[in-house]
Amino acid sequence: MDKLELIRVRQLEIAVRVWHPEAPRTLIAWHGLARHGGDFEGLARSLGPEWRVIAPDTPGRGLSSWSLFPAHDYLYSHYMQIALALLDHYQLECVPWVGTSMGGLLGMLIASNDNHSDRIERLILNDVGPEIDPDGLTGLAGYFAIPHRFYTFGELLTELREHYASFGIDDDATWQTMALNSARRLPDGSWTFHYDPRIAEQFVNDTPRDTWADWAAIQCPLMVIRGAESSILSAATVERMQQRHPGLTYLEVAGCGHAPMLDKPAQTAPIASFLDRPAERCSNRATFVEGPFWQRLVHWLKSLWPRS
Repeated sequence: MDKLELIRVRQLEIAVRVWHPEAPRTLIAWHGLARHGGDFEGLARSLGPEWRVIAPDTPGRGLSSWSLFPAHDYLYSHYMQIALALLDHYQLECVPWVGTSMGGLLGMLIASNDNHSDRIERLILNDVGPEIDPDGLTGLAGYFAIPHRFYTFGELLTELREHYASFGIDDDATWQTMALNSARRLPDGSWTFHYDPRIAEQFVNDTPRDTWADWAAIQCPLMVIRGAESSILSAATVERMQQRHPGLTYLEVAGCGHAPMLDKPAQTAPIASFLDRPAERCSNRATFVEGPFWQRLVHWLKSLWPRS
């Protein structure tokens, strides 16, 4: 990353990784369940200096605060509040969003929300959709709910390579960088992962919802990326997604499961092409909104009138 910003949202400090901070265009990049914003390094470098890539660490991950109240804070509804607060902080009225797994679902919730859908200019979902394979979801929940402890850094590196083999990483340098950015030393000198094990309580405490209805409500341009061997997003689900949104852009990544790292030209070039397509969604934005207070005021006023 080129810049690290620490932003207070209520009682939590949110670490935000930024690449090309002076770039004229901005992309929000949101990571998966037990990862962090650093996963978008390759995508940010590939997109180049025209794009400011803003990648927050969700609470409980990376460099962000751990919650004292996981049953309240490790929920999509709270992540949505965090995301909207960050959009306000950066004065982003309408912005493209790429999300891996959990980050994609978060973007989908915002893009389908009656009061906030206009904040997402276009949406890229990385190996996630409105229907998730239940066996794959059970595997994720079970793995991340258990505290992991390693006596040596080498053991942690080995475990990362085994567990995230489906990411499609094919060089030692990337694995080592991933391990360096994913490790946390414990007081007794042993090692564990960077995230709070209680993030998995989300699977217990979050409120079920009709995500197919959310998908149907989205009006912005859409792109879906799927690992060809994904345990989370099936080809049948993508087909159903395309039926609801015939204009959906679809990319299947060979040799990957859940989820592609978005760091290779075969993955990043289609993303860049999708981001460069003309869109009218933000063209009618009011230009006088210059700060978080005014943004909140405008969105509150909009909420007073029902949408057609």
